[in-house]
Amino acid sequence: MAGTLDLGPFWAALDAVPVDPDAEALYDGSVAGRLRRENLTRYLEVVGPHADTLLVAEAPGWRGMTNTGIPFTSMRELGPDFLAPSQPTAPWEASSRVVHAALAGWRGPLPVAWAIFPHHPFVGTDRLTNRTPRPAEVRSGAPVTLALLEALGATRVIAVGRKAQGALALARIDAIAVRHPAQGGAKQFTEQLAALSG
Repeated sequence: MAGTLDLGPFWAALDAVPVDPDAEALYDGSVAGRLRRENLTRYLEVVGPHADTLLVAEAPGWRGMTNTGIPFTSMRELGPDFLAPSQPTAPWEASSRVVHAALAGWRGPLPVAWAIFPHHPFVGTDRLTNRTPRPAEVRSGAPVTLALLEALGATRVIAVGRKAQGALALARIDAIAVRHPAQGGAKQFTEQLAALSG
């Protein structure tokens, strides 16, 4: 699909997702939230009109997407066309690096990356941690993913890791699963993603 995306329903669905006390809304009206929203908008405007695939993670991590607003993108991968936060929580994220390296060899239109739960879930009160989103959080994030699929006209969903695949299944979204790049999975993730490109 090429052309301008109608992201209105996507943003409406995203803004409607409830935020528990141990989760951080990434695209709210705060200074950091507006920066992330601007970056995500630019990313979707560049990659989205041509994408036929959605690459879905489980949730944002504190080292990457919580800083940039762009899934699988830490400060190290953030290009000059995007806004940089003044005080990022981390300079890099291992998974972001692997995903960007793997996508460098992608044949065809780049997939759009997203997270089934769009807020950052953390442990207790420590925002510099990650936790698995609860089933209720996944269900609340599902309409956002569905709205993004609709806006893109994407025909294929790739789940990054079994947890993401399970989260998508909870949301009744069929997906092809690839190995998550973390914890020794980089080589297998890269090989599996390469097999799906083109």
